[in-house]
Amino acid sequence: MNLNPLVSVLMTSFNREKYIAISIKSVLDSSFKDFELIILDDGSTDNTLKIANSFAELDNRIRVYRNEKNLGDYPNRNKVASYAVGKYLKYIDSDDLIYPWGLELMVKMMEDHPSAGWGLCSMEANKEFIFPIELTPDKTYEYNYLGPGLFKRSPLSSIINREVFNAVGGFMPIRMAGDFEMWHRLALQYNVLLMPQGFVWYRVHNAQEINNFHEYAQVYEALKMKYLKEAESFLGKIKINVIKKKEIKRLLKEMLFSVLKFRVKNLLIQVKSLFFIYRNY
Repeated sequence: MNLNPLVSVLMTSFNREKYIAISIKSVLDSSFKDFELIILDDGSTDNTLKIANSFAELDNRIRVYRNEKNLGDYPNRNKVASYAVGKYLKYIDSDDLIYPWGLELMVKMMEDHPSAGWGLCSMEANKEFIFPIELTPDKTYEYNYLGPGLFKRSPLSSIINREVFNAVGGFMPIRMAGDFEMWHRLALQYNVLLMPQGFVWYRVHNAQEINNFHEYAQVYEALKMKYLKEAESFLGKIKINVIKKKEIKRLLKEMLFSVLKFRVKNLLIQVKSLFFIYRNY
């Protein structure tokens, strides 16, 4: 067992007996071998924990833990990170996969850009620059709000320097939007390294909370307002006003679409979000 692995792969689980074996195997099949895999089960009532332990018995790079009580998504992500010793933290959820080359390429790109505190992959092709692209805080906010966007990536797409993760205090316990908030917070202080698609595979299924994304729309709008105010110090009022207008225009388009499709519930949420933006702008 390597006591000082370069990467700590972090996997949280809760009732994922259908998928966790494939997720673990995808990590073990990585061309990059200098890692530890830490699995933290959040009180599964199915065979998830049993399956995880069966892998740990065969590979001493795997450590399996179980919470005494259910913590929920983001507190559990912080808890599993507390067991890590690697320079980098790489989340792989227990229903997702990483391609054999994914970990090796992400680590190489981060090592080649030591001034980047964190990275995000699965980015759409950029018309001007070749990946990887390192962005300073101001350019990160511009890329998200005036460009292609990046703050809606899930933890699966991230790789984070462990010292940076600890310095900002990890994820906030904000249901559904903890990662969205984290990227905003990290981007205020640290350069981000953008990487292309093809490193990880995100599974879509009916048991995911993301299926109720629209119910948390106002949470996302509130986070945008909070961090845009903080980013004004380096973006300036002119760019902030441009961003504000773009956000309002986006919401108006979404409202029109909801009207045309007779999606009353979505429309009500969007109206509340628009009111919230005007009130806070």
